[in-house]
Amino acid sequence: MPPSVKHDLRPIWHWALLAFLVWAALAYVMLPRLWTHHQNQPGIKHLPMVTQTKQGIPGDPIDVGLVGSREDVIRAMYAAGWRAADPVTLKSSLAIIGSVLLDRPDLKAPVSPLYYDGRPEDLAFEKEVGRSADRRDHVRFWKVLDVGAERRPVWLGSATYDRGVGLSHYTGAVTHHIGPDVDAVRDLLIADLDRAHRLTAIYQVTGLGPVVFGRNGGGDPYYTDGEVRFGRLVADGVPASGPATIIAPPPLVGLKDQLWKSVEGLAGGE
Repeated sequence: MPPSVKHDLRPIWHWALLAFLVWAALAYVMLPRLWTHHQNQPGIKHLPMVTQTKQGIPGDPIDVGLVGSREDVIRAMYAAGWRAADPVTLKSSLAIIGSVLLDRPDLKAPVSPLYYDGRPEDLAFEKEVGRSADRRDHVRFWKVLDVGAERRPVWLGSATYDRGVGLSHYTGAVTHHIGPDVDAVRDLLIADLDRAHRLTAIYQVTGLGPVVFGRNGGGDPYYTDGEVRFGRLVADGVPASGPATIIAPPPLVGLKDQLWKSVEGLAGGE
């Protein structure tokens, strides 16, 4: 290449390098800090936001939270039309196999254990979508704080949709495969609780952060806006008098969520 051409290209490379550095700073440093917010539940700021399988493989993301006692959680979930999942035993495992093979309901089919902070879920609930247990919405909850910002216990959960039974892409074990849009199940759960008048407030807290090409412990793809949607439960099972109060996120987080909607369509192949 002639020296004059090399000289002409030098400014282009300088501008390209500068553009790359600016993009990297925005994408990985500045913007994540701007949309990180924990003011409504600061006690979870340093907690992990993804579950793990028994083998230590990153599992489903944390995407939902509840505030209230164990009894408040159970009462609210049942009122919202969700049922507690049975523990994983030989009997319950045979029941779920029969449900899938015979295409018949199993309202309390077990969920495979996931781990958070080294322990399996404290509570698990599900809501049937299809005729058998191969398709269902389900959520696992872990109690993470005895006393949170609202002076009540705090629970973090992972809500996903089981779209069918198959083999794990990583271990070859039989497992449920999840649908990629985990935010849809999170939002459905909170909406169910609100319709049942079991929430007094709804707000967001930063979770895993925006993820377009995530993979869970079974190798299933997922995408998420990275927010944990919290519901403050009514106490002692007394229904709320009306819809929950919506506590808006900071303006920049709201803008990020709006921009995510356009990215979400691409991630979902729409």
